[in-house]
Amino acid sequence: MNSFDPSPGAVPGAGLLGLSQRIPPSNLAAEQALLGALLANNKAFERVGEYLAPDHFADPVHGRIFHAIKRRVEAGQLADAVTLRAEFEHSGLLDEVGGPAYLAQLLSAMVGVINAGEYGQVIYDAWLRRQLVDLGEVVVNRAFGAEAELDAKGQLEAAEQSLFELAKEGGAGEGGFLTFERALTIAVQHAEKAFTTPGGVSGLATGLRDLDAKTGGLHPSDLLIIAGRPGMGKTALATKIAFGAAKAVLRHAQEADPNAVPKGGVALFSLEMSADQLATRLLAEESRISGDRIRRGEISQRDFDRFLEVSRELGISALRTRCRRLQRTKGLDLIVVDYLQLMRPAAGTRPESRVLEISMITQGLKALAKELSVPVIALSQLSRAVESREDKRPQLSDLRESGSIEQDADVVMFVYRDEYYLMQRAPKELSFDNAEKFQGAVDKWQKDMEMAHNKAELIIAKQRHGPTGTIKLFFEAEFTRFGDLETQHDDGFGG
Repeated sequence: MNSFDPSPGAVPGAGLLGLSQRIPPSNLAAEQALLGALLANNKAFERVGEYLAPDHFADPVHGRIFHAIKRRVEAGQLADAVTLRAEFEHSGLLDEVGGPAYLAQLLSAMVGVINAGEYGQVIYDAWLRRQLVDLGEVVVNRAFGAEAELDAKGQLEAAEQSLFELAKEGGAGEGGFLTFERALTIAVQHAEKAFTTPGGVSGLATGLRDLDAKTGGLHPSDLLIIAGRPGMGKTALATKIAFGAAKAVLRHAQEADPNAVPKGGVALFSLEMSADQLATRLLAEESRISGDRIRRGEISQRDFDRFLEVSRELGISALRTRCRRLQRTKGLDLIVVDYLQLMRPAAGTRPESRVLEISMITQGLKALAKELSVPVIALSQLSRAVESREDKRPQLSDLRESGSIEQDADVVMFVYRDEYYLMQRAPKELSFDNAEKFQGAVDKWQKDMEMAHNKAELIIAKQRHGPTGTIKLFFEAEFTRFGDLETQHDDGFGG
């Protein structure tokens, strides 16, 4: 019975006393029965070995016995009352586990091998409940000021992060196996979709023909990194892909009914720009009217569907909360985060280094992609090492904190524009001995500029399920607009 008193004169926290005096959830009889079954027949371990651990037992003695059984069985050795007695005697722990009499008592409490799995689930469920009790106490203590540095919003994020991590562990007992028949059916369905879709796109289309051809579109559960130095156009490319994906969602929804409203959408989280700045960029890209003209009001007012979820400061927990809500209320097909290095790890965590912090963020983004079954695109800055090389095309080693990003990502792409660097290398007359040499340098520079004008490269440096290589793209700096590169480009180019 809950001793909480809702009356006006109740003392804050007084109701916690009754809660803390409750006996934590456990089932010692189930623990004894399972251990007895394991000692009687080691094959029973197959039914619980995948998810059950010594820490899941409420009685520490039972945890020690299970650990000994687990170690021997996994080493291919016999684990019964005789071998365990000898092992505990040798290590001086026999008295701590109740002596030979208790091992014999466990055998009398045994259940059949078939029932072992059910008893394992009971033990695991009780452990989960104990974790929830502990988590609840932490949440309550924080709310009463145990960690003064965490404000209410931070406490919410920390609580959700803890629940999320527990939920991930809590799924372990359900078994993670997928039958080969089911996996084969899913693979054939994906192949069929790619075969019947123009361009062989089995995932979500990006609006960029050559990128779709190389990747097959954006696939659920994938984490994609788009990286580049400042000025390369990372955000412009990300908004192009986001808008292209949103249009693909709309097209798909309206194939049968032209008036249908799509059940999904694209969430774009920007930590660098406000919502109106992002909308301005998208409008400039689509209308081919420069952003400064839009800001000066030199265009007519246009209705513009906005599919952006924006934040100035964003933690992985807050991102997860908003995306879950979006998927639940409106549907969600793609998440874009601009950019990785501005994100914060989960509230309540204190990473020892920036590398570890980025690792937590990328792991969180990959976990989010898997949980919601949508692709996640995250933009990333590159280190200054690029600038010191003659060839400034990025490499995987140029990723800041590259180890964790490269490891967690399914796809890593770099944006590179030779025109950006060529503009900075315009010949200066003072650097040459005579006018003829200067003019020769100018002629070569202008030729190089013409070759690089309105061109960009998207370098796929890693693709877990496909080829790597370089994709040539069209880029209009005035409108920060990416598109497909045509051999003969005209004004009607649609990207």
